Amino acid sequence: MKTCSIPVLSACALAAALIAGCSGNSTGAFQGYIEGEYVYVAPPLGGALTNLAVTRGDSVKAGQLLFELERGSEAAAVRQAEKNLAQAQSQLDDLSKGKRPTEIASLEAQLERAKASLKLSNDQFARREKLGGADVVSREELDQARAQRDADKAQVDQLAADLETARLGGREDAISAAQAAVASQTAALDKAKWSFDQKRQFAPTNTLVHDTLYRQGEWVAAGSPVVVLLPPANLKVRFFVPETKLAQIKIGQSANVSFDGAAKNYSATVNYISTQAEFTPPVIYNRENRSKLVFMIEAKFSPADAADLRPGQPVDVKIGL
Repeated sequence: MKTCSIPVLSACALAAALIAGCSGNSTGAFQGYIEGEYVYVAPPLGGALTNLAVTRGDSVKAGQLLFELERGSEAAAVRQAEKNLAQAQSQLDDLSKGKRPTEIASLEAQLERAKASLKLSNDQFARREKLGGADVVSREELDQARAQRDADKAQVDQLAADLETARLGGREDAISAAQAAVASQTAALDKAKWSFDQKRQFAPTNTLVHDTLYRQGEWVAAGSPVVVLLPPANLKVRFFVPETKLAQIKIGQSANVSFDGAAKNYSATVNYISTQAEFTPPVIYNRENRSKLVFMIEAKFSPADAADLRPGQPVDVKIGL
């Protein structure tokens, strides 16, 4: 025999009452209760609770601050990541721009001086070459003039190459490495900002604060809920119908819900039909006892109607069959 433990005794009693209420129903009215699906808001990172911005029973708007944890270390990490990114970006910019204007001007001046020296040495070599044919200058002097001309030409070529390199900036592999460093520091900054932002949690939608689980100053472990929310869209009615009525209820069908003291009936829409019997002991499915089976049905309210309802509230449900 299936028994109920003390914590679930009331649930068993409610189930028994619902089954009893359904057993003799022939008018399309069924007993049920309001059920809420709660949203547990928890920080992904741990820390001391420095600001609990809501209290139990508050109605909050979407985007409203719920609570905040201490985030000094995360703020420091953001500042460090910003400086690291600025440094990496400066290095990339420096490699991309090449030498400074004054350094370029210096190389250009050196190149012009080298060209002047080359012109002089080239003229001197040409004169000595002519005189060498008339045996006026020695062969040694001619070789020295040729060597000077060649050295000046090499100097011009070297400075021209240096100037071109200076204008190009860093090498492609060095620039690629600097670009990768910038991307890495950007990702590090994004991660630091994410950690900083996660220490503050906001309401995901217009909702009611069902409960708060910590007090200001307490340590909150990562993943531990701090605030419990009950959005109106998460309220629904659960009611039970006998097996003989089950085939007549469809998804999307409308239901009228009433409760003690209600000034009006509330409209709900069937969104779930259980695939198995609820709250019944094992039975043999013959024609005599299968009529004892009941199935759970769920129906949701509009946000406006849900605002007047509370989880656990017993209700009567009428549905057109």
